[in-house]
Amino acid sequence: MLDTVVVGMSGGVDSSVTALLLKQQGYRVIGMFMKNWEEGEECPAGRDFADVARVCEEIDIPFYSVNFVQEYRDNVFSYFLQDLRAGHTPNPDILCNREIKFKIFLQKALDLGASFLATGHYSRIQEQQLLKAKDSNKDQSYFLYTLRKSILDKVLFPLGELEKPQVRALARDYGLSTSEKKDSTGICFIGKRDFRVFLSGYIAYQPGNFENSSGKVIGKHHGVAYYTIGQRKGLAIGGPGNAWFVVGKDVLRNVVIIEQGADHPNLYKQSLTATDITWISEEPPGPFPYCCQAKVRYRQADQPCTITHESPSRLHVHFNSPQRAITPRQSIVFYQGDLCLGGAIIENAV
Repeated sequence: MLDTVVVGMSGGVDSSVTALLLKQQGYRVIGMFMKNWEEGEECPAGRDFADVARVCEEIDIPFYSVNFVQEYRDNVFSYFLQDLRAGHTPNPDILCNREIKFKIFLQKALDLGASFLATGHYSRIQEQQLLKAKDSNKDQSYFLYTLRKSILDKVLFPLGELEKPQVRALARDYGLSTSEKKDSTGICFIGKRDFRVFLSGYIAYQPGNFENSSGKVIGKHHGVAYYTIGQRKGLAIGGPGNAWFVVGKDVLRNVVIIEQGADHPNLYKQSLTATDITWISEEPPGPFPYCCQAKVRYRQADQPCTITHESPSRLHVHFNSPQRAITPRQSIVFYQGDLCLGGAIIENAV
């Protein structure tokens, strides 16, 4: 008998197969459902837990539920709202991984006597290093860059060597009830609800002007919090010509800056500054300047760049070619091939 592993169970096919594989490998597996949001239409925790219970019975492993609703509100949702009120576009999934899943939840697993916490993330761990998943279409290392090597030493990602169709096939072959369940998308606490409708319950509605880069008023917006760099949908700007895109914000004047054309020059920047730096190895790569690859959003292809240290707490990143829609308060994640080096929070595009 191998060590005990707590598997973070979401009610989806990925975490279901994660638990199945670990049990087949001889681990003592405990399924654990993490509740981070109050019950409601936008986050069907009750239905997901029912799926967890059903799968754990099919695999024949014990399962539990833990409630981190208050911790999630204090450590993730409050900062999400704070960034939005400041006119930024935060990424709560990355913060949730750092503050909840691989901190509070990991500690809960260890307190129960487990040697490891396992999740259904598509990524790989080798010798306390984080690597991209074999399935490049599902790789989630972008969301995991805050996990230092001391944390990776206590984590398992069994799906990292598999492709998604293989995971579905394993679930079907074993008869798991989640084998055909659709993958969840978007932000959990918003779910299928309209983003603006959801946020209006937390952020004051402050209409303002759409302006072009020359200061000409083009129309009216619903509030700078509801728009992000590169956005096209939801602008409600009519008339002939190319579609309009968000190219910037002037938060102090409550102005959203828009231009026509998906490739407008104002959408592209070649450098950025970043703070809140995490190096997975706990030491920066080097010496600086350091050449590697990076992405400024999930799904983006890796882009060659050069990193320099402006100060111990700030990086300057220069890309080999201009990048579209670099967005403050999103994450930039650094790679050397398949190896994820770490990342930082984008401060400004320059």
